Amino acid sequence: MKRILLIDGHPDPDPGRFIHALAQAYADGATIAGHEVRRLDLATMDIPFLRTRSDWTDAAPPPAIADAQADIHWAEHLVILYPLWLGDMPALLKAFLEQVARPGFALEQGTVPKPLLGGRSARLVVTMGMPAFFYRFFYGAHSVKSFERNILKLVGIKPVSSSLIGNVEGDEADRTSWLAEMRELGSAAA
Repeated sequence: MKRILLIDGHPDPDPGRFIHALAQAYADGATIAGHEVRRLDLATMDIPFLRTRSDWTDAAPPPAIADAQADIHWAEHLVILYPLWLGDMPALLKAFLEQVARPGFALEQGTVPKPLLGGRSARLVVTMGMPAFFYRFFYGAHSVKSFERNILKLVGIKPVSSSLIGNVEGDEADRTSWLAEMRELGSAAA
């Protein structure tokens, strides 16, 4: 059994957002399979933006961020769900990642940064209005690849898998199928 941390990165707390349903489906599948699950809903957290390097290197993390760091430290597998906005993650998720990935927690500073979050795996679940194959092949899924390589693997989190979910405002049958797939992924802690 694995310790799983779900990070729901949709900035809108409206329960009607499909990301929230996907996160719940994954959590349900994981819980039924006996995995331990914790959840962070960024839309309900106080996440200030970092404005200076000294804020990042010298200031103590705000309480919500310190709690999130404890949950990340606890987890063996991270599931990060977010909508694709302007070809990338929403600003709130980026602010969260900047806050959590402080020196001494995610990286040991030096000429070559040393990753401190090894031993964890991750899955990225990204929703979008366009067809996922179009984002993957025409745009090269550049933001997802960058997130995987330049953030997660940089701090030692690997392997990283991804689920790209397109046409989220389309067919109800497609949404039902994606919810079933999330429950299966949760059950397998994948």
